[in-house]
Amino acid sequence: MKSIFLFLLIVFSLQANVIKAPLLSVDENGERATIKLEKIDLGVSGFIVHTITQNHTSILKNVHVIAYDKESKIATLKMADYDALRNNALPNGKWKPVVGDMVELAFGYSRALLIAPSEEIYHRITTSVQTQWIHVDLFATVISYRGHPTPLKEDFEAMSIASSVGLLFIYLDKKLYTVDIKSFTILTISDAPLTQDSVQLPFYSRVEHIEANWFGEGSDELEEYEPHYYELLVEYNPKNRKLYEIIKNGDEKLHYLLEKFELGE
Repeated sequence: MKSIFLFLLIVFSLQANVIKAPLLSVDENGERATIKLEKIDLGVSGFIVHTITQNHTSILKNVHVIAYDKESKIATLKMADYDALRNNALPNGKWKPVVGDMVELAFGYSRALLIAPSEEIYHRITTSVQTQWIHVDLFATVISYRGHPTPLKEDFEAMSIASSVGLLFIYLDKKLYTVDIKSFTILTISDAPLTQDSVQLPFYSRVEHIEANWFGEGSDELEEYEPHYYELLVEYNPKNRKLYEIIKNGDEKLHYLLEKFELGE
């Protein structure tokens, strides 16, 4: 029960309203920008909104937080192309982010997707945490359409676009990882000592069969649950020391992942 209460605290703390702040600066290459906030976690994603006229705005870029200075309260953002509303039949604006444009972070954090190895664990978590769960069957349908029985980061991004999901929860070895679904940055890691009696691949869902492409990344059937999701987490969180310690002190068959970290001294 204590761990379930912890889940509640985590989700409620992340379900705040969308965080808004004006751009303070934009670099010449259009790759980085800064905003000022009282507090923000690394990895939180969002987008830049540009005002065209008094009653018209346009989303220009995806962003996520890559650095935060606690003293100056300045957050550095990495920008990327925004393609959630791409339509080749419509013209594209040529606007670029400028100082004063509004940044909106944590969009979709009230909606979450859970990846779990079994129905029992999925049920325990989703019935204990009061958030708007988007059922994992929808994600199974997405990866089946994309031909990826082994889910890739890009599949989670596609799920985010399709269902406005902001948070991803992954259950691994009695721990629950809370991840920004777009940046795939770990926001929190909490103990979740639930009993795991079985494993369903690539994750628990009621979809019986997931289609596979003939070739290409993600087209192979997933053979083991934990290694794949650890690999994804390590790939996009190579400087996360807590994740490093978890893997270091865990199953030896996962120790090959330790070489992928970039922790420095």
